[in-house]
Amino acid sequence: MRAIVHDGYGPPDVLSVREIDKPAIKADQVLVRVHAAGLHIGDCFGVRGAPLPMRLATGLLKPRYGVPGFDVAGLVEAVGNNVTQFRPGDEVFGACKGACAEYASADEDKLALKPTNLALEEAAAIPTSALAALHALRDAGKVEPGQRVLINGASGGVGTFAVQIAKSFGAHVTGVCGPTNVSMVRSIGADHVIDYTQEDFTQGGQPYDLILDNVENRTLSDCRRVLTPGGTLVLNSGTGERGFRLLVRLVRPLVLSPFTRQTLRRYLSTPNHRDLVVLKELVESGKLTPVIDKTYQLHETPAALRAIEAGHTRGKVVVVL
Repeated sequence: MRAIVHDGYGPPDVLSVREIDKPAIKADQVLVRVHAAGLHIGDCFGVRGAPLPMRLATGLLKPRYGVPGFDVAGLVEAVGNNVTQFRPGDEVFGACKGACAEYASADEDKLALKPTNLALEEAAAIPTSALAALHALRDAGKVEPGQRVLINGASGGVGTFAVQIAKSFGAHVTGVCGPTNVSMVRSIGADHVIDYTQEDFTQGGQPYDLILDNVENRTLSDCRRVLTPGGTLVLNSGTGERGFRLLVRLVRPLVLSPFTRQTLRRYLSTPNHRDLVVLKELVESGKLTPVIDKTYQLHETPAALRAIEAGHTRGKVVVVL
């Protein structure tokens, strides 16, 4: 099968298209014929092998598999002996290993049937980023109807989903983004949009019950200043630093949180069938729509990763096979 592969860690240019063996599947796995792969910053980390903790999953000295892509949409080609939820021919989306290839293997509990009102390439944009938004708002942030919620980085992969998911929970949503994305963020449901080149969201105004910070370009004290006394700050970044400074940035909110009425949280988002179904239902009810910046062909995967690393993509980037 065709795939884009890297044998060592480095910049996106280490990737090349070549023929490799089709992945084997275990009893509880599904073989997916890939139609599209959704990419995100985690794919960039996987190719570069940095930050170093990423190598615990991808391989310490060199990639164990070397095909990028965690998010997939396509047709079920075959199922393992223990799989009960899917059969060959089903259109599915979810999380896998090595989505940037003609075939990918995925655990049964990390897939769901594709939303009926989306094309496969649209469905590929959903899994990791939409789940990150759902887990941040519902689980870490405990969002409730009527709350004032601010999404910093509202035009990015997680942010575009977070705006819509917060609205689906009945929140009043403010999105922070650059000037070229103001109308788009408003069109996906934000009640108010702040252009960060014109206004600093940490200065004044009515306080927020919940802030989801996907950028972390403001200090903790700045963000806390615009939280209600019992508000919650959910942090979904910290990757702008390296080494010890990265560790400090990741851990500091967790150390401070017990000593303040406000809640400062980081969280882990793990793909699972149950929550993919939640997203599927939100899409089919018209409450959630993926925003896709651009689609690329398989051989253009390095350019797709460079676009993500540049940090100004609008919504999601998708590779179509």
